[in-house]
Amino acid sequence: MKTIILTGGGTAGHVTPNLALIPSLQKADYDVHYIGSYNGIEKKLIESTGIPYDGISSGKLRRYFDLKNFTDPLRVLKGYEEARKLIKKYKPDVLFSKGGFVAVPVVLAAKHYHIPVIIHESDMTPGLANKLCIPSAKKVCCNFPETLKYLPEDKAVLTGSPIRSELLKGDRLAGLQYTHLSAAKPIILVMGGSLGSVKVNTAVRRILPKLLETFQVIHICGKGNLDESLIGTAGYVQYEYVDSPLKHLFAAADTIVSRAGANSICEFLALRKPNVLIPLSAAASRGDQILNANSFAKQGFSTVLEEENLTDSSLYEAIQNTYENRRHHIEAMEKSHLNNAVETIMKLINDSVSG
Repeated sequence: MKTIILTGGGTAGHVTPNLALIPSLQKADYDVHYIGSYNGIEKKLIESTGIPYDGISSGKLRRYFDLKNFTDPLRVLKGYEEARKLIKKYKPDVLFSKGGFVAVPVVLAAKHYHIPVIIHESDMTPGLANKLCIPSAKKVCCNFPETLKYLPEDKAVLTGSPIRSELLKGDRLAGLQYTHLSAAKPIILVMGGSLGSVKVNTAVRRILPKLLETFQVIHICGKGNLDESLIGTAGYVQYEYVDSPLKHLFAAADTIVSRAGANSICEFLALRKPNVLIPLSAAASRGDQILNANSFAKQGFSTVLEEENLTDSSLYEAIQNTYENRRHHIEAMEKSHLNNAVETIMKLINDSVSG
């Protein structure tokens, strides 16, 4: 039996592509192990699948001054030694890394034992963790055509993002039943990322009366972000978090309003869902969501509304126009070549093992 170690963590976006690969890896008779941080979000997500999980020490490498910059390198060194022991124990044939700072010591440990490494970069430009790992990689997968110029030519592969197959099995009627909404009016699905987005939540709720004249709204607002004053509003349902039924809510939605995290927007692409993207501002991030969103807009998949331009009227117009032009967006998505990521990455993994 072949053995593969998966790694990545820190956010759900560094885990869900790994989750998407697991069924295909198991079907191909791989013994799958996961290395993440001791108590990161990846631990809970992976352990729920039954995949063996090992935690290691993890530190963040920051570009700015922080007192933890003096202690975190020691955590990284400890994590490297722990990763070396685990790789020596499992003797993997290949390592697949989704990124995040916990992945750095694991990738470097794999390099020490001459284990082939495949990396996936979700965003338009590689983050610091992946920049540190790329020299150790055999192949680097990416989501956007524009990313290729930032990667070594002999390593770069345009794959798209692995999508959980379960998301493709949603049922519109089940979504309507779950939300108690009607099939008579179109549905807007609002998402703000795994923790929700206060700015997106506030903007949508400000125009809710006008939205509900034409649409129904499913609002996934994040933990602690429910608005009790809106409970019972006809045509509006809100949830802190949705797990398994999410596939049915996707199926029920006609248009999506969301932040522009790379994995999320790749899911919208795979599901052929027209969307309005409100990327995190450059002031609140390294600007990767803005680049992601603009790439999707350029390809005809999305409408982009930058946070600095977010007003009641601009948000309503973006939603209305995207819904009215939904056929144009869907046709552009149908022409995309980035819808077979799991198959493409599985071939890279198998080639690395056999090669």
